[in-house]
Amino acid sequence: MARLVLAATLGANYGIYGPAFELCESVPREPGSEEYRDSEKYEIRHWDLDRPGSLRSLIAAVNGARRANPALQQDWNLVFIPVDNDELICYAKHTDDGSNVVIVAVNLDTHHVQSGWIEAPLETLGVDREHPYQVEDLLTGATYRWNGPRNYIQLDPKAIPAHVFRVRRWIRSERDFEYFA
Repeated sequence: MARLVLAATLGANYGIYGPAFELCESVPREPGSEEYRDSEKYEIRHWDLDRPGSLRSLIAAVNGARRANPALQQDWNLVFIPVDNDELICYAKHTDDGSNVVIVAVNLDTHHVQSGWIEAPLETLGVDREHPYQVEDLLTGATYRWNGPRNYIQLDPKAIPAHVFRVRRWIRSERDFEYFA
């Protein structure tokens, strides 16, 4: 799962081999081989894409995030973000005009929960460090209110090993809405 998010968000283009990857097929044809034992290269396969353990919903969420965020469709705009835990990698991408900013954090440890503090370069990303801002996790739908450049993240590889945050500069409050009687 972590490798999927890294591939899909670090580069402008990526691709995966569908059913075998979605279903986490990993039995090699022979020891040391990268080819799958039950490859449809040698037989006609019928895949149960809805079986437990499928990555189908994560792949759909990642692809949806890529489609909705032009920043993820470019390579030139990658900025690595310092994080105080070597088991986490964090980076951001943004559009030229700053209208779309995405921060990605990935747990590189496939077995343990990892947490740490990131130090986002708000000026580079066009975010006002004096005002709170909101980040929305495009993989889970969760939203968080962040203040300033230093913020805490925690990732459990058994749940979801990454955050793909869309940064929203303005947080709406009740005073932002007009009520009509």
